[in-house]
Amino acid sequence: MTAMRILGGVDASGRGISLGIENGLQGAATTRAPYIDATGLTVVPGFVDIQINGAFGADFTEDPETIWEVGARLPETGVTAFCPTIITSPEGSIEAAQAAMAQRPSDYLGAEPVGLHIEGPFLSEEKRGTHPKDLLRLPGDVPLAPDHVSIVTMAPELPGAVDLIADLSSRGVVVSVGHSAATGDITRAALDAGATLGTHLFNAMPPLTAREPGVAGVLLADPRAYFGVIVDGHHLDPATLRLAWNAAPDRFCIITDAIAAAGQPDGTYRIGSVSVEKRNDVVRNADGTLAGAAVTMDRELAILMAATATPLIEAIAAVTFNPSEAIGSWDRGRLRRGTRGDITLLDGTDVAATIVGGRIAFLSDTDRWKEPTSAAS
Repeated sequence: MTAMRILGGVDASGRGISLGIENGLQGAATTRAPYIDATGLTVVPGFVDIQINGAFGADFTEDPETIWEVGARLPETGVTAFCPTIITSPEGSIEAAQAAMAQRPSDYLGAEPVGLHIEGPFLSEEKRGTHPKDLLRLPGDVPLAPDHVSIVTMAPELPGAVDLIADLSSRGVVVSVGHSAATGDITRAALDAGATLGTHLFNAMPPLTAREPGVAGVLLADPRAYFGVIVDGHHLDPATLRLAWNAAPDRFCIITDAIAAAGQPDGTYRIGSVSVEKRNDVVRNADGTLAGAAVTMDRELAILMAATATPLIEAIAAVTFNPSEAIGSWDRGRLRRGTRGDITLLDGTDVAATIVGGRIAFLSDTDRWKEPTSAAS
């Protein structure tokens, strides 16, 4: 793999930065390697989306082979790694997604699918949201092999859930509490058993009250737990968003929860077997329930910064370091020698370029790509 450099940009703090990437890893700016002229741009780690159901007209649950098609376009939004999410669906759907993950195209260039996020069928009927009621199952009713799986969302109040949490976490799978009506005590029991994540905070879970924190309150208060948040301007009131951010910015993970409608015009789309409508960037099912989102991570970063008056140097962790830590992907989400060459270049909060493993996956202005000269060596 050839070497490349990024020259002339600044990091999120505004300090000048020169960065080299060789053999897919960050390192010194190797003399005379070709480079991206990052003048006027901010150099940050690549974005990591740990919950995305699809985008650009494709749904991973219905057609898991589109994981690679969508992944090839996600760098347009700054994403360099993602967890394709499979919702509650008929028997065989998870296995089909696992098979698709094993069939990496030989010429693939795009965001890396680091592992599936299995969201269902072990969910609360009361808090199922758009997930089909007739396809919900109890833990133990459906075998779940951990192959190519990074995250499993489940409701810990279900019979057998705590035992399954312990089993999955012992096998390296991140268990996320979500689509749950659990009390605070049950949520804490889930964390004690090995759960370390929460799925789309405040959505599909009980409200936090004075004497019952529920799922949301425990996730916010317990330093063992990271939590995903949909920052699209629709899933959370701005005050609720600020509450979550101010409570634990070091555990706050922006997720898109995007469906096939992301990057597409208004119209009818599907998430799994469910038909949904996108209108004015909001996605709802037939009964009016929010059904995923139609947002991209670059847009969410801008919304977070504006809603919380947070500068980029602080907000950037929510799309890079925090989600990487949440799934144990410690070679992502940071600018450091020896870590993966996954880099996003920003013009404000707009994506100017995305590099995955030292290869340019998106470049908005090709004039920024330079061959070395004696002056630039």
